[in-house]
Amino acid sequence: MAGFRNGRGRDNRPPQQQPQQAPYGYNAAPPPYPQQQWQQQQQQTQPYGQQGQPQQSHGEPEYFGEPYGQQPRQHAATANNPGHTQMFSVDDPYGQGGPSGAPAPTGPRLPWKQLLSGIVLRPADTFLQMRDYAVWGPALSVTFLYGLLAIFGFDQAREEAINATLSTAVPYVLMTALGFVVGGLILGAVTHTLARQLGGDGSWQPTIGLSMLIMSITDAPRLLFALFLGGENGLVQVIGWATWLAAGALFTVMVSRSHDLPWPKALGASAIQLVALLSLIKLGTL
Repeated sequence: MAGFRNGRGRDNRPPQQQPQQAPYGYNAAPPPYPQQQWQQQQQQTQPYGQQGQPQQSHGEPEYFGEPYGQQPRQHAATANNPGHTQMFSVDDPYGQGGPSGAPAPTGPRLPWKQLLSGIVLRPADTFLQMRDYAVWGPALSVTFLYGLLAIFGFDQAREEAINATLSTAVPYVLMTALGFVVGGLILGAVTHTLARQLGGDGSWQPTIGLSMLIMSITDAPRLLFALFLGGENGLVQVIGWATWLAAGALFTVMVSRSHDLPWPKALGASAIQLVALLSLIKLGTL
């Protein structure tokens, strides 16, 4: 009896506090992260007066010792869990940090009058502004009109067209114009393909359309003099060589602006089209 009165035979260990169960319908709080446990242990072991001060990391892993006031880094396993959504970013193809580094378009689509005048007066700015816009309307119209008049720039072809009857001359002129349109499309496609193989990133529609406009506009002065003086005239031949060099410069600028290529590669991409124009149009008048 004395043993029971003195508490002998009983368990003298202090009663353990059972964790309180969350009310029905509420989820229990998640266990603390390893970093929070480590911080709590550090605060308990700190001398009095130093608690609450940020701890400096000395050789700890990267997820320990975060700068004071910053959120702890999320673990990869919990990055996409509810409440721990991982941040992401979208690359801007026209930004400085984009994958291609392509410059942004400098303005809206140019009307056809400003487009034609810009190719002659402001080629670099015009090609950069139109690098993402298709120009099929002006390209097909100008090239077809150029093809209608181009036949009269060759002496033999002009004599055949003039001496032929109307029913024969009209289909002949129309087929020639259509041939120039198809030829411009093929040469423009070749230029675009070579530019892409050399590392260019431009679109095929603006490249082909602008190349057709360059082909037609640059040969217009030679064709104008050839209509009155003939293709074998010396002045016409000089103008033909000058306009061919101008076409080479415009092709180089266009490919460089449209495909973000240095001028040697841009000139190389335009080489086949320049040689074709020289052999088919320029040399045909020499």
